[in-house]
Amino acid sequence: MTLDPHHSTRNAPVWIAEAGGHHAVLAFSGTLDSHALQVLEELLMDPRLREPTHWTLEMSGLENIDLASAFALMRAVTRAPEPVSLTVRGARPAVHRVLRHAGLDTVVTYAE
Repeated sequence: MTLDPHHSTRNAPVWIAEAGGHHAVLAFSGTLDSHALQVLEELLMDPRLREPTHWTLEMSGLENIDLASAFALMRAVTRAPEPVSLTVRGARPAVHRVLRHAGLDTVVTYAE
């Protein structure tokens, strides 16, 4: 797996923390809303996410997510050329509710 060496210089609410082989970790912090939606959508098209078939979404640092961002995650998973399994780790109750409203409960496993 490779760590994203550029994250420390970015102030993005989402970044690829690890990617390699069949596993990728996307880390989230702060607020993921309409202002950050383009950042999220561009990240989800990153070539490093093409090979991994399992993504872990580390959301312990995420305070809030809007429905548009949650739908973007759902689209990325359901439209991937290869099936992607998803684990959400550390989501706060408010974040979990939004993910559920977007339908992610049908394709995600939750972990503490």
